[in-house]
Order: sequence, then C-alpha cells, then structure tokens
Amino acid sequence: MKKKIRVGRSGIHHRGVFAQADLPKDERIVAYTGRLLTKAQAERSRSLYLFELNRKYDVIGLNIARYINHSCRPNCETEVTGGKIWIRSLRKIKAGEELTYNYHYDLEESKEFPCRCGQEGCVGVILAPQHWKKLRRLRARGERP
Repeated sequence: MKKKIRVGRSGIHHRGVFAQADLPKDERIVAYTGRLLTKAQAERSRSLYLFELNRKYDVIGLNIARYINHSCRPNCETEVTGGKIWIRSLRKIKAGEELTYNYHYDLEESKEFPCRCGQEGCVGVILAPQHWKKLRRLRARGERP
C-alpha cells in the first residue's frame, strides 16, 4: 500500500507533511503518537512537539504527525478520542498539498509564536479562532496581547 503522506520542505516552517495522493474529506489521516508525559514532565521537556492529550497528560510527538504545521485556514483538524489523537481532513486534499491544522493556542501562548501560514486572513500569530476578535480589538487599541 502506498503511503498517504510524506515529510518535505515547507514554505510555512522548515519541514511539513504533504499528501502523496488525493485524500477524501473527513478521513483520519494519521495518529499523533509518541511518549506520554505528565504536565510537569512536559514542561521540563521543552519540546516543540508537545500535544495536549487532556488536562493530565501531553504527548511528545515522535512520528510524522509532529511535522504538520499550523495554519489560520487549515485543511485538517485534530480529534482526540479514546486516548488517541487523530489528524482528520476537513475537506478533500489534493496530492502535493501541505497538511495543516490550527494549533489552538490561547492569547498568552501565541505571544511567542508568529504564524507564517501565508493564508488570506492570517492573524500573524498561532492562535485559536475563538480569540481572533479579541486580538483585533487589542491591536486596534494599540495594545499587545
């Protein structure tokens, strides 16, 4: 069976994950797998590839899914079910297209992470959509989050 995805050079951030073939809408593409860490262990790890599994644990990514980049207009989403993290397509993804999902950072987290997705409407930082209006209001008042 041909692999569905591959790692390649990304215009968003160094490496990214790309579709090797057309992927249908609403498909579980890959699980985000790795080592399970408590929140305290995760904080000490200082890894760039941490994914919050739940209030108690994070996963330090060790497979290809860790290279999927953030986008303000993603073509994938994450789904946590049964203690497993899945990357699922939001729409049909064409072969060669980079896979992205929104990392859902809050305003505090986003301060340290500029967004380079290049999408129309990009808010300039890695931020969950529910915080975009507040960010715009802060910027309109000349404040920084």
